[in-house]
Amino acid sequence: MKKREWNAKRRFTAGEVLCKLLPGMIAVLIIGVMLTLFPGSTRQVAYAAELESWSGNSVPIVNRTSDRVITDDDRADADEDMLYYMQSLEVRYNLDEKVMENLHKVFDSAVYYIANTEMSLTELWSYVSQTKSNMESTAVAAVTMTTSEFLQVGDNWETPTVSYGQQVSIVLPVINFGTEELNNLIIEPKTSTVVTEWPFEPDMTSYLQTEPYIPGNQTKEDAMANRREFTFTFTARSDVMTGYYPLTFNVWYTKAGVRSEKPAELTVYVKTNGKPGSGFIGGNGQESEGSKPRIVVTGFETKPAKVFAGDTFTLTIHVKNTAKDMAVTNVLFDMQAAQEGEDKTNTYSAFLPTSGASSVYMDRIGADTAADIVIEMTAKADLAQKPYVLDVNMKYDAGTVFDLTDKASVSIPISQESRFDTSIPEVVPADITVGSQSNVMCSIYNTGKTTLYNVQVKFHADSVDEASSFVGNLQSGATGNVDVMLTGIAPTMDDGTVIMEISYEDDAGNVTTEEKTITLFVTEMVMDDMMDGGTMDGDMLIEGEEGSPEGLAVKFIVGIVAAGVIAVGVIGLIIFLLIRKKKRAAALLADELSDLEADLEKEKSSPYDND
Repeated sequence: MKKREWNAKRRFTAGEVLCKLLPGMIAVLIIGVMLTLFPGSTRQVAYAAELESWSGNSVPIVNRTSDRVITDDDRADADEDMLYYMQSLEVRYNLDEKVMENLHKVFDSAVYYIANTEMSLTELWSYVSQTKSNMESTAVAAVTMTTSEFLQVGDNWETPTVSYGQQVSIVLPVINFGTEELNNLIIEPKTSTVVTEWPFEPDMTSYLQTEPYIPGNQTKEDAMANRREFTFTFTARSDVMTGYYPLTFNVWYTKAGVRSEKPAELTVYVKTNGKPGSGFIGGNGQESEGSKPRIVVTGFETKPAKVFAGDTFTLTIHVKNTAKDMAVTNVLFDMQAAQEGEDKTNTYSAFLPTSGASSVYMDRIGADTAADIVIEMTAKADLAQKPYVLDVNMKYDAGTVFDLTDKASVSIPISQESRFDTSIPEVVPADITVGSQSNVMCSIYNTGKTTLYNVQVKFHADSVDEASSFVGNLQSGATGNVDVMLTGIAPTMDDGTVIMEISYEDDAGNVTTEEKTITLFVTEMVMDDMMDGGTMDGDMLIEGEEGSPEGLAVKFIVGIVAAGVIAVGVIGLIIFLLIRKKKRAAALLADELSDLEADLEKEKSSPYDND
């Protein structure tokens, strides 16, 4: 919007303004004289004049909701309306010179802006309502009121500020300026369920507090030193309006043994910040009629649809301007991810924009119009498998209202690649016969960053009976053990490969299966040749029908007998070899004795023996 010089290009002359404002100035002068002469009754006259100005008897009734461009007459009407409102505040609160100076600054700034700005009639009166709210805030910022001549709010009172949905602690300092002691004090705020009357959630049935006594005091310093402070904790309503809310506290007490018939009322103010479009407390109501639009997040999507830790992905957030009749401009979106890690000097966000900037700017979003925010981001590689919150902070202008803010959040699920490894399987024995068993043992290691659920292992091949082992859930870094007995059911007709099938589930219940192999040979049981004919020693043993229980029993018995025969033969062979060895030793010993005897005989027959 263009601004023009105040003096050179004023849209209406000072004389015209004076003509417009002169009746109101005369009325204020009369009210001031009456206030000085009759302070008790003139307050009613002042309020009557104020009500008359609000009712429209003194201000021309104009159409305040139109898209047409304003004229000089519209500007003059707006200036006059703001002037009357400022004068009513002066009368209502009996403002001092300093506060009035601040009010005039607000008024002069608004007059200048209206005189030098092109806008629609709707935007004009929306701006006037906002200015009135600012005037009200300026007037009551330092105002406290009481109905007691000796109970007052302490000078250390500071007007607190709270935003919608937040908690605030109201510390009320109560001073006894009287010389007599006050006993059995009860302090309770006057609450309401109407948002225009009470800014807080009615989340308690009673906020009553008590105090045994407040001593009497001779000086202001003593009164401040002996003050009592009462703390009340409130939560601002989600639909609280922006501006200054009066908070009235009832105080019952006993003085000189007499209980007060009516409570004293202490009134302070709290400054509230409502949501954009929630309206202004103290305005004329037009500001809440849809002139404050809101931007909402309607959804989002990622590309790829499933984002893994360490991946770079494109995030598209869908937003919409919910206002039916007003566009928003200068829209700034700032995406801030949750903090997920830190070292001694830095913190790290779960998502980082690849361009280095987390903000997206849009020049305009039309009324009741949707738009998309697109930004490329990278997920940190060490993120756990879970959803992560991304805050979308919004700042925008709407008509004559600037720097509106709002906030939304989206949750982006992050996945981790599941990984596992196994030890080398032990197969003992590696060769079995049909009907016998082999033991297979191995370990499974979860080497990923996510939990493996319902881990189980199955073995299958044509030569063995199918077997399985349930391991259960494996946390990241955990180990599971497999111990299975495999039974041979048929001779191996290939290279002895047995499939080891490992399966597990993820958080969503999706099943993943991987296969590994082991080697196990199965051979047919070997029978003795004498069993081939089906008989042994004639008709002593008759082989049963192939595959029948009798046949299997016969084979079993034959196997036992054959094993016995072999064992007996082996034992006999060993005994035979031992006997033969002993015989050979005895014969060798006899030969040696015979040779010794022959040598002795020769020595006896020697010629030297006769000498």
